[in-house]
Amino acid sequence: MKQSGSIASLKKRNKKLLAFLRHKSKGFWFFFSKKDISAFPSPAALKDLLVNAPASAAPWVRAAAEHGMAAAQVRLGRMLLEGTGLPRDQAASLRWFATAARDGDIDAMNMVGRCHENGWGTAPDAAQAAIWYERAATRGDAWAQYNLGHLLLDGNGVARDRQAAFTWYSRAAAQGHARAMNLVGRCYEEGWGTPADPVRAAAAYRISAEAGYFRGQFNHATLLLAAGRRTEARAWLARAAETAPAATGAVIARVQAALDARRWPAPLMSGHCAAPWPQPRVDRY
Repeated sequence: MKQSGSIASLKKRNKKLLAFLRHKSKGFWFFFSKKDISAFPSPAALKDLLVNAPASAAPWVRAAAEHGMAAAQVRLGRMLLEGTGLPRDQAASLRWFATAARDGDIDAMNMVGRCHENGWGTAPDAAQAAIWYERAATRGDAWAQYNLGHLLLDGNGVARDRQAAFTWYSRAAAQGHARAMNLVGRCYEEGWGTPADPVRAAAAYRISAEAGYFRGQFNHATLLLAAGRRTEARAWLARAAETAPAATGAVIARVQAALDARRWPAPLMSGHCAAPWPQPRVDRY
């Protein structure tokens, strides 16, 4: 069916909007009247609404979701999950993620896994989470690869398999996932699923740090301290403190206070990759 010139031009004008929504159905526009289409906000206006007035963007996102746009369904699910622009409704959020996941959206598959792992809109079920993470991970989703790695590393919902965890972290890290790269460093440091390698651990932490991840920055800093490179370490600790949550921020503050008071331990033996400060496990995870 040939589109009218006005609809075609409107579709072209909103090309970026369509890309954002990633709808696969060529016939989508015929669900709307010309008046509906002309009322659609421009891509720039929609982006501004999503950031600054999500409640105003919500009707457009919902309309697209209800007409089958998988990316809009995922966006709506996130808005409902977070209570952004809409009342928080975790059960409805999960339903939208599941709808998009059934249509093959890998981001949605990962979010269904997140809901099952965290008990968002359903009872916590790590085994179900693992199933959904694996579906998305095998299709190349870096977040799902990272999340599946956690379950395998801890044996949560699946049999513990640190070698498989290291493999999934590595695949995510290869896609530029800064958090996964930090975990690659941890695996090399501890010998989880791969032979311990302090040099590779340090390199992975540095890459994660340079990508902006606060735990990578913290871990990189502790290894610099272990090597006696205190000035560089201070800079990385300061950067980590900018985005770290309270628990990690408290650990960073302790390290910084020890440095200020000149109470930091002497550098460890060359090649030793463990940080010379007692830390909660989460801060190196």
